[in-house]
Amino acid sequence: MKEVQKRYVCTECGHVETKWMGRCNKCGSWNSFEEETVVPERKTASPASVVMETGIKKLSEVPADKAVRLSSGYDELDRVLGGGVMIPSSVLVGGEPGIGKSTLMLEMIANLSSEGDVLYVSGEESPSQVRLRGERLGLRLDDISIFCDTRLEALEECLERLEPRIVVIDSLQTLSSASVASLQGSPNQVRACCLSLSLLAKKIGAAIFFVGHVTKDGNIAGPKIVEHMVDTVLYFEDAESGIRLLRAAKNRFGSVDEIGLFEMDAKGLHGIKDPTGIFLSSREEGEFPPGIAFTSIAEGSRTFVVEIQALVVPAKTGLQRIYSDKIEIARVSRVAAILERHVGMKLSDQDIYVNVAGGVKLSDVSIELPLALALFSSKMNKSIPSKLVSYGELSLAGEVRYVGFAERRAKAAQDLGFDSLLTPYEKGRLSSGSNIQVRTLRSAIKSAFLL
Repeated sequence: MKEVQKRYVCTECGHVETKWMGRCNKCGSWNSFEEETVVPERKTASPASVVMETGIKKLSEVPADKAVRLSSGYDELDRVLGGGVMIPSSVLVGGEPGIGKSTLMLEMIANLSSEGDVLYVSGEESPSQVRLRGERLGLRLDDISIFCDTRLEALEECLERLEPRIVVIDSLQTLSSASVASLQGSPNQVRACCLSLSLLAKKIGAAIFFVGHVTKDGNIAGPKIVEHMVDTVLYFEDAESGIRLLRAAKNRFGSVDEIGLFEMDAKGLHGIKDPTGIFLSSREEGEFPPGIAFTSIAEGSRTFVVEIQALVVPAKTGLQRIYSDKIEIARVSRVAAILERHVGMKLSDQDIYVNVAGGVKLSDVSIELPLALALFSSKMNKSIPSKLVSYGELSLAGEVRYVGFAERRAKAAQDLGFDSLLTPYEKGRLSSGSNIQVRTLRSAIKSAFLL
C-alpha cells in the first residue's frame, strides 16, 4: 500500500511547498498555507491516442457560436458584467460573509427564471431557509429549482439531466468530490470542483455563478486560487455607509473599470442609479473644517465626487506613522514626500491619518492633488474653499500632470454646486475664473489658499 503524501498550498496564490511555511515565498502572504493530500495519478491513455481521439483542427474550421447576453434585472450588475450575463460563462462572486452575495444571486436568478431553467444550489442553507428568504424579498419562486447536495458527482448528474441556463453555486467552499482525498473546503477540493463545473457549464451552454467567501484575514481558500479558472471575477465590498460596491477584478467579456453601487434594506438589494454625491458629508453652511478636500472620480462610465479627509498631528514617538486603509499607504507616503521636498512642509515627524467619506476605496491617480491639498490644509490649520474641486496626478518633480475624462469630472462637480475647479494644465485650454489650471503643486497650493 502506498504511503499517503501531503503537501502545502498557499490559499492566496496557489504556490506549493513540501512542508508548512509561515510566509509564502511567492506572494509574501503570512499563514496562508493549508495542508492537502496528494491524489495518486491514474493511468490514462498515451498522449498519441488522446490526440487521435480528440483530433486537431484549423482554427478557421471551428464553428463560431454566437454569444448570448441576458439582462440580470440589475442595471448595476449588468454594467459590471460588461452588458449582461454571458451564456455560456463562469463567474466567481467573492466577498466577506454577510455582505449580500446570496441575496444578490437569489434575486438575479429569480429575474432570469423567465429565460429558461434556472438552478440554485445551496450548500449552506436548507430549502426551507432559501424559500423563506425568497418570500421575504418578495420574489417569484415558482420557476426556480433548488438542489441541496454538496457532492460534486451528484451535482454534475443533476446539471447534465436538467441542462439549466443559469446556475448559482452557494457556496463553492461547501462542495466536495469523492475523487479528491482532502477535506471539504480545502484548496484541492475547491480547485477540482470549480474546474469541473466550469467545463461542464460550457458543455451544456449555461452561465454558472460561484459564490466564494473571503474573511478579513484571507484565511479561507476560495476566490484567490480559482480566479484563473473562471471567465469573470466579481468582488463585493462594504463602503461602511450602507453602500455595497461591486467591482470586476477580471472580465473576459467586458471592462474591469466599471463599478456597481447597491444599497441594502429589508426588501433586498437595490441599485443606485445616480451616485454623484452619495459619498459627500452633509454640513451646515459655514462649517468647513481644515483637512477636507473634494475631488471628482471617474470609475468606468460613472463619475462622482468624493471627500478626502486628512489629519496631521505631531508624532508621539518622533517617527512618522501613516494610517490609511481607503487610500494606499504608499501613495500617501509619496505625496507627503513631494510636499516636503517641493513645498518645504516638514511631515517626517508627523503622524498622518487619511480617510475617505463614505468608506469607498480610491486608487485613481487623480486623487494625488486633492490629497496633497488636504494634508497641507490640516498641517496649516487652514480650510480649503468649500466649493472647490481638484484633481490631478503628482510627479516626483512636483508637477501636476493631466488626467483623463476632464469634461466628465467637471460636469459632475458643477452638477453638485461646486463652482471652482483646480485642474492640471491642458494645452489649448485657457484658465477661467471658475477653472484654474496649474502646472506645479506649489502653484496649486497658492491658488487654493490664495497665498
